[in-house]
Amino acid sequence: MQTRRLLVLLIVALLMGLVTFTAAQDEETGIPQAEVINDEGGVQLITGEVEYTVGFLTDFNRGAMNIALVNQALYVDRDFEGKTPISWQVLGEVLTDPFVSPFEYELNLPIMPRGPLRDLSGGDGEGVAVFGVMGYTNFRGTPYWESELEYTTGFTSYQTTREFELRYDIVGGKLLVWAPDYNQVFPSGFGEDRMLFTEDDPMMRIPAGWSVVNLDTEPFTLDRSATAIVDLIEQEQSLQPYDFSDLSYVEAFEELMERLRREYAFTEYKGIDWDAIYEEFLPRFEQATEDNDAVAYQFTMQDFVWAIPDGHIGASLPLTNDAFFRETDGGLGLAVRELDDGRILANFVLQGGPAAEAGMELGAELTAINGAPPLDRADKINIWAAPFSADHSRRIQELRYITRFETGEEVELSFINPESEEEQTVTVTAINERQSWSFSSVLRGAAGSDAQPITFEVLDSGYAYVRINSFSQYPELMFRIWEWIIDQLNDQNIPGLILDMRWNSGGYNLDRWLTGYFFEERRVIGNRAIYYTDIDEFFIDPLQVEEIIPPDDGRFYGGPIALLVSPACASACEFFSYNMTIDDRATVIGFYPSDGLGGNIKPVFMPDNVYFQFTVGRALTADGEIRLEGLGVQPDILVPVTEETLFSDDDVLLQTAIDHLDGATTIVFTSAGEITVGETVEAELVRGERVRFDFVTPDEGGLFDVVVSSDDPGLDTVLYIYLANDLSAPVLENDDDEELGLLTSAIRELEIPGGLPLVFEVGGFMDNDAGIFTITITPSGADVEEVEEVEDAVEEAVEDADEAEEVEEAEEADDDEAEEVEETEETEETDDENDE
Repeated sequence: MQTRRLLVLLIVALLMGLVTFTAAQDEETGIPQAEVINDEGGVQLITGEVEYTVGFLTDFNRGAMNIALVNQALYVDRDFEGKTPISWQVLGEVLTDPFVSPFEYELNLPIMPRGPLRDLSGGDGEGVAVFGVMGYTNFRGTPYWESELEYTTGFTSYQTTREFELRYDIVGGKLLVWAPDYNQVFPSGFGEDRMLFTEDDPMMRIPAGWSVVNLDTEPFTLDRSATAIVDLIEQEQSLQPYDFSDLSYVEAFEELMERLRREYAFTEYKGIDWDAIYEEFLPRFEQATEDNDAVAYQFTMQDFVWAIPDGHIGASLPLTNDAFFRETDGGLGLAVRELDDGRILANFVLQGGPAAEAGMELGAELTAINGAPPLDRADKINIWAAPFSADHSRRIQELRYITRFETGEEVELSFINPESEEEQTVTVTAINERQSWSFSSVLRGAAGSDAQPITFEVLDSGYAYVRINSFSQYPELMFRIWEWIIDQLNDQNIPGLILDMRWNSGGYNLDRWLTGYFFEERRVIGNRAIYYTDIDEFFIDPLQVEEIIPPDDGRFYGGPIALLVSPACASACEFFSYNMTIDDRATVIGFYPSDGLGGNIKPVFMPDNVYFQFTVGRALTADGEIRLEGLGVQPDILVPVTEETLFSDDDVLLQTAIDHLDGATTIVFTSAGEITVGETVEAELVRGERVRFDFVTPDEGGLFDVVVSSDDPGLDTVLYIYLANDLSAPVLENDDDEELGLLTSAIRELEIPGGLPLVFEVGGFMDNDAGIFTITITPSGADVEEVEEVEDAVEEAVEDADEAEEVEEAEEADDDEAEEVEETEETEETDDENDE
């Protein structure tokens, strides 16, 4: 009785989680039992916190933070390229505001796991299901984790590393495991190779049901609380800042220089001498530290930033603002541009301003400032827009700054007015005016920060004009607008598209997905070289190839595209624009290339709340060459900067795009000859062309079905019917046949008077599809398959007749040959007799 009572108490204690089994060895297999912490019969609910430091991973995705339990079968298989299906996932719930760190979540575990099991024993066991918890944003709007559709997997229950040899591996944190029975095993450690799910992993037996595996203990331990805590970890990536804010000025500079020497992406490409830069600026940082001089420190940082020729490098330096305004507030009411022939002309003269009052006219050539060539002044002043990656961007800013002075400063200008050959020299005084400053900005014409990120309109030319103002808005919003635009392009049968990127200064890299709507298949863009600390070098990972990704829903616009760029198109704008040059998908048009910023950035927190950033990723083409940095997206049509284009009242680049599309949308017509009733003709369609067939209606006329079809799933045909004596416009057309589907076209029960000549014309959708198609004309009501069967029977009969004729000819040839042989033998006998 006493023994029974103890046994009952022990069972109750186990059920209440008051007793924990330590790792006991299984006598039969020799594999130890897992150490279980707080066994309450298995986990039913997980909850946790998510703390993060990189705010903009989530800030621009308001309302889109998701939590999912994701089956890790691919990782167990060491498959780092496979795609995890949605069916392998279970969604959780964000409980608090995800844009206030830390936020909370919870996730109810299913009774049965989703996705496959994996046998880790090396035998034929049923296996276990392994899961990780992920926090992410899916910018196409679905709540599930899709590796190619989430902007960032910023948070996971497990820990990853930037260590080179383990760059694909889990090195800590927590996983969840489900076992169908008590006969399953799971690794109890990483083994000597430090990799999980490899042959050298030690094993432990695990209980049935759900358990949380703590990978940070040695050996691994299991938590089987009914409600288990699983906090998510912010994974290391380039946007996590280095924080030197608690150091002195000179100590922070030393740390920053150490990172720049190793991690800056374009040291060799730009020929940067870090030793020389260090020696130049170290004494100034030391002096600022010794004097505790915050102003001197920030001006030293400003000069340091300007010493590195990379437009992605920058710093927030509020104590330099007064100097900026002092040096740029003063203007002459004058802005200038350089023509391709080298002349510098006034393209803005403020009425009543100093230059105008001195007699300078719009279009005047500026020949000197203070007695020297105008651009000589650029070497003597601060160009506050620096640094620059590309020379053309620098030159445009130099032209802006050479006409800025301190208010009240006297300036000598030399110029030649239009319609004059005489140079004038005058002295003017700079006044506090910003009109000329605003006019000369590369962002003049840019939309405000509260503007819609993408706008759409149909021009009088019939072409669509889409302006992408920014990539800094919420991706979900941008994708909804983008999909609507693609639908409009197709629904309205827009013949050509103009993409205006001229004032898009960048944002988030959505380029691979947005440009995917203009490609029917994936296209390789390139790769990136990323620095790994432990091997002290940049590495190009073959598993990280960047591709253009068409949408799964099949949305596609195939018409010709003109894309407008300017030096204000920077960073993410350039990646988008570059993608559109692949396969010559778009024709790029501009006065200049884009800005030339080709990398991703690393933030650094410096003392006194100074923010600094530098480039750590080296974007490369598919051939391994530098992509964009210092180059920009080069125009295919480089519009010259002349007096005519500079002073035109029209938008010259937009008109150039329209003129280009006019030529690109000209259709070529190919004649395929005649077609008759009951005939099926196969032909090939080329992009930008249409195929025409001549048809003469039988004398008796009647009702006819004209059907165009194709076995090519990528060919969407359009059928047009013309009167033979008027090819100016079709009398009928059809894009999608209701009977055979969207990609076919047909006009059925067409009543045609006897003897009426018609032309049937076949084109691709928006004249941009290509492939093999067939066109068939049958009397209405006739079964096309029966017609085809008759045609096949006729064709077979003809073939049989041809074969019979060939056999008969062959037999006749054999008879002729036999006669020749017989005659030859007789001749030989005669010759023998003569010889005798």
